[in-house]
Amino acid sequence: MAKKKNTLIYETLKGIWNENPVLASLLGLCPALAVTNSVENGLTMGLATTFVLLCSSSIVSLIRSIIPKQVRIASYIVIIATFVTVIDRYLAAYFPVNSKALGPYIPLIVVNCIILGRQEAFSSKNGIGRSILDSLGMSLGFIMVLVVLGGIRELLGSGTLLNISVTGGYITPWMVMILPPGAFFGLGILIALVNLINQRRAG
Repeated sequence: MAKKKNTLIYETLKGIWNENPVLASLLGLCPALAVTNSVENGLTMGLATTFVLLCSSSIVSLIRSIIPKQVRIASYIVIIATFVTVIDRYLAAYFPVNSKALGPYIPLIVVNCIILGRQEAFSSKNGIGRSILDSLGMSLGFIMVLVVLGGIRELLGSGTLLNISVTGGYITPWMVMILPPGAFFGLGILIALVNLINQRRAG
């Protein structure tokens, strides 16, 4: 098992299921709950987080040997904040509707525990190749949760997917699903399903 965990494939795939940041580690819950009232919002947040995680992990891995231990957390935050500013301004310039819909949650990527946690736990201890693979895996897992949760909430709450009507007006939307309680309800179901699957696999 130890050898398996040292493979490049494992580094890439672990974030999708075994170490999924939201479903397994319960990190990044703020954006997962706040912006997933639609697939589009969830996907946009996931891609923005992916950009920041990939770029910051690469930089931290490259300069890890010259960052003093006493200021490592502060250094990580400065690096992360730089890339958050880049993606925030990019969205505001080229995707103003998405930027407005996500509001303050793009700038709040700076304090996303997934990103800071991967710098401290992985990128600061591994080379750039493994750090990139780790970031890709964690990002894919994060995007997967946001898109699935956004799809569930949008479908049940609005009767649409990607703003396209799929229920034909035959099903009355549950407005609660696009409100904050719907986010907790949907995420709770996803976590319960994952735990159930893991228990059955272990048994």
